Amino acid sequence: MGARLDREKLTIQKMIALYQRKSPQALAEPAHYQALYDYAMKRLDKCVFGENKPACRQCPIHCYQPAKREEMKQIMRWAGPKMLWR
Repeated sequence: MGARLDREKLTIQKMIALYQRKSPQALAEPAHYQALYDYAMKRLDKCVFGENKPACRQCPIHCYQPAKREEMKQIMRWAGPKMLWR
């Protein structure tokens, strides 16, 4: 595994954890977020671009299921700006 994918995995993990702990819209069931994290890790492991992967927003291949993609977008929009303060 390369440094870029490792960094992306760590970023996703921290974004999901921050959203789960602090967001008023977060669900109370931790298993949901663990399943979402596991899904994201599986998608990153199978990424056809590997280390040359573009940002998901700019990727020509959207490998997430539509519902999970929308949920990740919501998490990233909420957690991204707040991570700058941490």
